[in-house]
Amino acid sequence: MRTTTLAALLCSALVLLGGSVLADDGGNHPTLALGSAAPGFCLSGVDAKTHCLKDYAASKVLVVAFICNHCPTSQLYEMRIEQIAEDYKDKGVTVVAIEPNSPNAVLLNEMGYTDVGDSLEEMKIRAEYRHFTFPYLYDGDTQAVSTAYGPTATPHLFIFDADRKLRYEGRVDNNTRQPLVTIRDARNAVDALLSGKPVPLAQTPAMGCSTKWIYKEAGRQKELQEIERKTVELKPAGTEELKALRGNSTGKLLLIDFWATWCGPCRQELPEFETMYRMYGHRAFDLVTVSINYPDEKPGVLKALVGEHATSTNLVLNSTDIYAMLAAFDPEWNAAVPYTLLIRPGGEIIYKVQGGHVDPLKLKRLILANLDDDDYIGHQAYWRTAAHDTN
Repeated sequence: MRTTTLAALLCSALVLLGGSVLADDGGNHPTLALGSAAPGFCLSGVDAKTHCLKDYAASKVLVVAFICNHCPTSQLYEMRIEQIAEDYKDKGVTVVAIEPNSPNAVLLNEMGYTDVGDSLEEMKIRAEYRHFTFPYLYDGDTQAVSTAYGPTATPHLFIFDADRKLRYEGRVDNNTRQPLVTIRDARNAVDALLSGKPVPLAQTPAMGCSTKWIYKEAGRQKELQEIERKTVELKPAGTEELKALRGNSTGKLLLIDFWATWCGPCRQELPEFETMYRMYGHRAFDLVTVSINYPDEKPGVLKALVGEHATSTNLVLNSTDIYAMLAAFDPEWNAAVPYTLLIRPGGEIIYKVQGGHVDPLKLKRLILANLDDDDYIGHQAYWRTAAHDTN
C-alpha cells in the first residue's frame, strides 16, 4: 500500500452511527446522545473574544461544528459550513465551529495536507486565509467541551433546536467530493427544525480525521524519537548531479536548499525545511539540501545535519571549483546563499528566494498547491482556489 494512502488512513477514521466511539478511544469520549441538552461552553475564538453557549440563546437553531486545520476532509468542508452559516444567518440559525484537537497530538506525517497545525494561533491564520465569518473556537488545551460533546472526527456536526436539545449529529452531507453530493443532511436537519418538523435522519456517519485527544500526544513523542534515530546521510555531488537536480526528472516536487555551515541565515532556515520534509515527504515531494562547503569540510557539514536530524537527501560539493559547479546548476545565480528553489517535475521553477527571506507559510501553500492530486482528489483544488482568492 502506498505511503500516502497509509498516512490518509492514519488521519481518517470512518465513524459509524452516531453514539459510537472510536476503537482507540477506549470508550472515554462517548458522543452526545440525541435529545440531550447542549453542554455549556466558554471558549476563546480566533477573534480574541470569549464565546459562550449563552451568547446564542436567541438563535432558533444552533449548529456546533467540530472542525480542525490539519485534516484534509475538514478542509474540504470548510466552505460548505461557511455557506450554511451565510445562507441561514437571516433565518435565526447560528453556526459555531470548535477545534477539538490537542495540537501536540497531531503527528507530523498527519500534516501532509496542511500549512498549519491546530493551535489557536494557527487557527487564526487559517480563519483569515479562508475568510471564515463564523466563530472559530479553541478547545485543544483541556478538551473539556469536546469531551462533553464527543466528536469522533472532523468534521462532526451537532444541531440543536430552540430549546437546545440535540436533534441531529453527524456529517455535513453524504460525499466529501462536493459535485457528488446527493443528500445534504445538515441542511435537511436545519430546514426541518425551522419548519417545526422532525429531523428526517437524525444520526449519520461522520467521516474525517479522528479527534486528537490529549492521550495521543505520546504518539507525537514516539514519532520524534524515531526521527532522531534515523541515519543522516551526506553524499558528494558533481557538475552532472547538479545539472540533473536542476532538470528534476525525479517525478517529485523538489525543494532545493543551497546552504553552508558558516552561513547564519542558512542554519536558521534549515530546521523549517526539515519540518516541511517530515510533513510532506510521504507524498511526491523531496527536500534536497546542497552544502557549498569544500569537500574536505564534509565532517563539519555532516555534524550540522546530524544536529538537525536531517533525514532528507543531503549533498555536498565534490570539488573546490565552486563557482563553475554552481553555474552548472544555474548560470544566472550569483552564488550567494542561502538559495532556495521549488521545482516541479520537468524543471519548472515556481519559487526562488535568495538571502534568507523565505516565507515558510507561502512556501508550504505552494507545495500543497503543486503536489500531485493522486490520493485525495479535490485537495489540490482547495489550495489553488484558496491561493487565488487571497492574492
